[in-house]
Amino acid sequence: MKNKLRIIGGQWKRHQLSFASIDGLRPTPDRVRETLFNWLMWDIQHARVLDVCTGSGALAFEALSRGAQSVCMIEPNVTQVKHLQQNIDLLDAKAQCSLHVGTAQVILNKITDTFDVVFLDPPYSLDLWQTLAEHIEPRLSEGAFIYIEADRDLSTLQLPHDWIQKKQLKAGAIRAGLYQKSSY
Repeated sequence: MKNKLRIIGGQWKRHQLSFASIDGLRPTPDRVRETLFNWLMWDIQHARVLDVCTGSGALAFEALSRGAQSVCMIEPNVTQVKHLQQNIDLLDAKAQCSLHVGTAQVILNKITDTFDVVFLDPPYSLDLWQTLAEHIEPRLSEGAFIYIEADRDLSTLQLPHDWIQKKQLKAGAIRAGLYQKSSY
């Protein structure tokens, strides 16, 4: 069965993209995405973006639609990878996308690029925020922004001390925050 999501802003506004029906796969809701990209409005342009647990691709494709230079996507589920590849083809975004198949922990050890914006939204049940934050840390450019989405209070996630929370929101069960890597 296919599910659909809608890009809500930028050059691909209103485009419908498909994603697989997989346990734990939950695209970031439109309202939360709109808030996130309002926060990043001036920083997403020409940014190098890392989507650590890509899932549906909602955040990655929204970033590209709004002017990101490139997006690096990581997704372990091969069924969903096929949907991501179809969406990349549909949007003619091959030149801007790199799609890695595997777990974030493995792939992050192989990537050598640095990123200006990172989306960290792992499956809630796996409790990977701290582990993945440690893997992401060496890949952050100076002043990079990190978006975190969770099902619990963000203060309980044990994130790096140099990630300074700039914004936060609560939407239903979702807790989200925008952090910036401090350059002190």
